[in-house]
This record gives sequence, structure tokens and C-alpha cells, in this order.
Amino acid sequence: MTGMWLTADEQRTWRTYLRLNSLLLARLNRQLQQDSGLTLPEYEVLVQLSEAPQQRRRPFQICEALNWEQSRLSHQLTRMQHRGLLAREECEADGRGAFVVLTAAGANAIRSAAPGHVAAVRRLVFDRLGDDQRAAFEQACTAIIDALAEF
Repeated sequence: MTGMWLTADEQRTWRTYLRLNSLLLARLNRQLQQDSGLTLPEYEVLVQLSEAPQQRRRPFQICEALNWEQSRLSHQLTRMQHRGLLAREECEADGRGAFVVLTAAGANAIRSAAPGHVAAVRRLVFDRLGDDQRAAFEQACTAIIDALAEF
């Protein structure tokens, strides 16, 4: 049955991807929590801030980079602010806006967490793939991302 339904090969590939996504994110989240006390979403926000000029970004920039809804980011930022990982500063150019700024504690947290996280990504993903597989994986992901950008 084709057309409206996925073929058997497509269905198997799709379900394999869904399982991969679920298992990989859960494993990376567990690794971060065990090794550094950070969750994967906290780590993702800290990466955005640590790589930004002056280690600060507007919330909408973080939303765009992580493809998160504003409410999700707002709740995440509040939890992280309570933990001292980031701070909010007023934006002088826009009185309605604010910056999210990496604190010293946040910088220490990402600096401590990054080596273990990178090792886990390498061990779980890249050590399992040859160069051709890695290139094909990147090409497949890029093709799907490009298709998503069209909508």
C-alpha cells in the first residue's frame, strides 16, 4: 500500500529514527545529569549563551536557535536563574526587552559538563560511523532540515 501510507521500508526507517531520537536524547540527558547535574535542555541553553558575543542573548534568539516555544524557554530560564546559571539584564536599547546572560556559575557548569558530553556524543554516535556513513548521515539530516525550512 503506497501513496497515502508509508512503504514497509519507509515505516521501518521512520520508526528506527524515532527510536534513535528517543534513546539518544534520554542517554545524553542521563549522562549530563550524572556527570554534571545539568539537564540536556539546561546544557543547550548554556551552549547558546557560552558561544554568544559577551555571553548574552535575547530570549527570542535562544528560542530561534533551539526551536523552542517562548513559554518553554521562559520556564527553563526561570529554573536556571534560580540555580544561578544565568541572569537577566535589561536591554537599554529596548526597554521592553531583556538579555539572558551567562553567570560565572553557568560558565563553570558548561566548562565542566562539555568534555563528558562531547565524549558521550563521540562514543554513542561518531565512533559507530565510518567517514562515509557520517557524511551520508549529515547529508540526510541537511536534506530534511532544508525541507522543513520550506514550510
